[in-house]
Amino acid sequence: MDGKLQESQEQAQGSTADGSMDHLIASPNPEHPANHICTLCRNFYTLGWVTGTGGGVSIRDGAHIFIAPSGVQKELMQPANMFVMEYATRTYLRKPPVLKPSACTPLFLAAFDRGAGSCIHTHSQWAVLVTLLVEKDARSQGRGVFDACFEIEQIEQIKGIPKGRGKDGMLGFFDRLTVPIIENTAHEEDLTQSLEAAMERYPNT
Repeated sequence: MDGKLQESQEQAQGSTADGSMDHLIASPNPEHPANHICTLCRNFYTLGWVTGTGGGVSIRDGAHIFIAPSGVQKELMQPANMFVMEYATRTYLRKPPVLKPSACTPLFLAAFDRGAGSCIHTHSQWAVLVTLLVEKDARSQGRGVFDACFEIEQIEQIKGIPKGRGKDGMLGFFDRLTVPIIENTAHEEDLTQSLEAAMERYPNT
């Protein structure tokens, strides 16, 4: 884990919110990251993509990264619960009292470093099931999990997904969407290295 990030996370635990930084999460605009994350979390809860305090969302907005906290029911998320990080320095500008930032923050940063605008961490039962089936199929063919991918084509839903890093436009009906699968770990932040490797190996995902 990045030393600055680890230090910031440790400082966030038990700290009090700096009232002067509340302007970062206060906006009547429903598309402001602090508001939008709350809406997404409620929708994901309704859809069954997350349950309880599981999962999370992070959005990069220019120089700032907005991060949903750990340990808060997703359907009850409020803008005041948001952490705000300065992207360039990896330091927290706003830290809610008592709450901790998402353990997935190192994963979010790895994706933002490669051009992502938002990261969604779900606990979808369907995603887990697909992962298990693809891994089982890979092992039955003597392939490692590192080589396992979920692939799909000729379906309308992929037309809402961009073609890939540095490319214009969205996928078409006859394109193939490839989603790499990485081995799970006991602690989410320990996935960072394998996630980075997967994103480099499959830059169009």
